[in-house]
This record gives sequence, structure tokens and C-alpha cells, in this order.
Amino acid sequence: MTSHKIDAKGKSVGRVATEAAMILMGKTSPAFQNNLVADVEVVIENASKASIAPSKMKTVHHKLFSGFPGGLKERTVAYTIEKKGYSDVFLRAISRMIPRNRLHKARMKNLKVTE
Repeated sequence: MTSHKIDAKGKSVGRVATEAAMILMGKTSPAFQNNLVADVEVVIENASKASIAPSKMKTVHHKLFSGFPGGLKERTVAYTIEKKGYSDVFLRAISRMIPRNRLHKARMKNLKVTE
């Protein structure tokens, strides 16, 4: 299993997330097969030192809907960082960039985020 390290210091969340998603899907490997999980591990370091614009800290990061009237909950980036940490912001971003198929869980298991 090959290991890739990505340093998030000073980079935006989206730039790091796209790079990690491409590696996790195996697109950077010469032996790419879209029906198999790539034999790689991605480690994102210094997640807490990533640059997030102050204006984006107040915008809606994700929505949760319970199915009941008035059951829509909106979470901001600042709230997510406060409750779950910077790693959850990266995990959500990368998870949305990887196709939702039977390989999704296996690919996400190859991702490690350190603060």
C-alpha cells in the first residue's frame, strides 16, 4: 500500500480535497481501474492550519432534514469546526467528491486526517 501525504498548511479546503479525492479514486496511478479500490493511503496533515476565508466561516456548510415540518437544520463551517474539528470539514468535502457507489466506504477508509 502506497502512502501519500498532503500538507494542508496555507491551502484552501477545496484544493486539498480535490487532490486527495483523485488519489483515493486511483486516477493518479498508471494502473487505474475504475471498478477496484486503489491500493493507496492518503494522510492529510496540518488540517487546522488550512486557510478558510472569514466570510466562508459564516456560510451554510451542510443541511440536515429530519423529514418533519420545521426539521431543517443548517450548520455553518464555524459550528462544525467548533464541535467536530477541522478534520470533519475535510472528511465531508472529500466524501462528496468521491462517487457514491459500492466502493465509497472502502475508499474513505484509506483517508486519515490529522489536525
